[in-house]
Amino acid sequence: MADTHSGYVSLPPGPDGAQSLRSMREDPLRFVTEMAAWGDVTRHEAEGAPVYMLHRPDLARHVLKDNGANYTKDRTPDDDMLRPLLGNGLLTSGGEEWARQRKMIAPAFRPTEVERFDQIMTDAAAHLAERWRRAGENGEAVRVDHDLTALTLTVIARAMLGADIAGVGDGFGRAVDEVNRFIGHFDPASEGGGREGFRRAKAFLDAVTRTIVAARRATGQENDDLLGAMLASGHAMTATDLRDQVLTIVMAGHETTAKALTWTLYLLDRHPGAARAVRAEVDEVLGGGRTPTAADLPRLTACQRAIKEAMRLYPPVWLISRRSVEADVVGGYAIPPGTLVCVSPYVLHRDPRYWPDPETYAPDRFAAEHTHAGHQYLPFGGGPRVCVGRHFALVEATLVLAVLLRAVRPELVPGFPVEPEALVTLRPRHGMLMVPRPRDGRSEP
Repeated sequence: MADTHSGYVSLPPGPDGAQSLRSMREDPLRFVTEMAAWGDVTRHEAEGAPVYMLHRPDLARHVLKDNGANYTKDRTPDDDMLRPLLGNGLLTSGGEEWARQRKMIAPAFRPTEVERFDQIMTDAAAHLAERWRRAGENGEAVRVDHDLTALTLTVIARAMLGADIAGVGDGFGRAVDEVNRFIGHFDPASEGGGREGFRRAKAFLDAVTRTIVAARRATGQENDDLLGAMLASGHAMTATDLRDQVLTIVMAGHETTAKALTWTLYLLDRHPGAARAVRAEVDEVLGGGRTPTAADLPRLTACQRAIKEAMRLYPPVWLISRRSVEADVVGGYAIPPGTLVCVSPYVLHRDPRYWPDPETYAPDRFAAEHTHAGHQYLPFGGGPRVCVGRHFALVEATLVLAVLLRAVRPELVPGFPVEPEALVTLRPRHGMLMVPRPRDGRSEP
């Protein structure tokens, strides 16, 4: 449990002097990893203000859950990055407004609701698998990251909004990339820095979002989905409110899953033993080449472990930031009011105190007999603000992985550079270029 006494005697350890924002953004993963080497609670100066970082699960739990009411997203890097695009949606709102939005949205993501969308997920995956199979037969490489982004966009839009955005999927994906790059590298002191590209991308995303809402209103359809619930809500939702919520759901609902699947396919290609275990399970569960359903999820455990371990090594949300409201004491150190406090899932997920041989991809860490209690594993955040769509993401990722690996065996193009880039999410800097070798339906040796 986090220390809450007042007997501190000094500031937390950390580097001397102000830290360069530019250098931190050039390699943020190295920076947060180096900070953790100073201790469980660290302090550094950035842009003239102190930043406290917590590098232990119980301390993360204290800020995100146990004393979460004392920590807000207001005026944090999370808020600064997302609010210009998402407005006052579920990811950026706070207090009573956030609680009202969460209460309205959460029912659509209950497990029983999510699992009725299994055919939407598998249909999209089967379409992509067939396209990949044809490419693989000709030895052609595919941009796995782009294709999975388009797939997860299609799924979230159909499932939660009753909308088909396949016609704009590629454009939507490019706009998301533009926004991510601008936000991740934004320098307030710079006059250029891609602002015009960001404005164009934001305008495109706004237009698609408003078109989805307008089309539903024009047809008067009362679909049993999240958008229908919002339109029928007793709360007075303005056009801006709807735009903010719809874009938040689309952005948050596709990005995490697409990145988790991208990293999973990469890691399985690099670790043949783990890949064989997943393919053997897929072949056994889907004997005869049938399409999986939600009823198969309890038997697709190797698929689920492969995905969870990929999210350990490459958590889509690599940094969580909060700002203290009142004074607090964490780990024996005083946290003054208004202090920026950060937790890095990337660091926690690679701490050898909690993860033996942490740099190794070992999906069996997530076998049923192993538990990862507390806040040592945070791929979807923690506390009350844990991602509302986490079950949707895991169900979708599991079913999509099974459908894809039933048909193809993706292989990284030889020599293709793969390195993580920490922007809004943790993505492969150069994308992911793989050749989807067709399978014959049998488990490879």
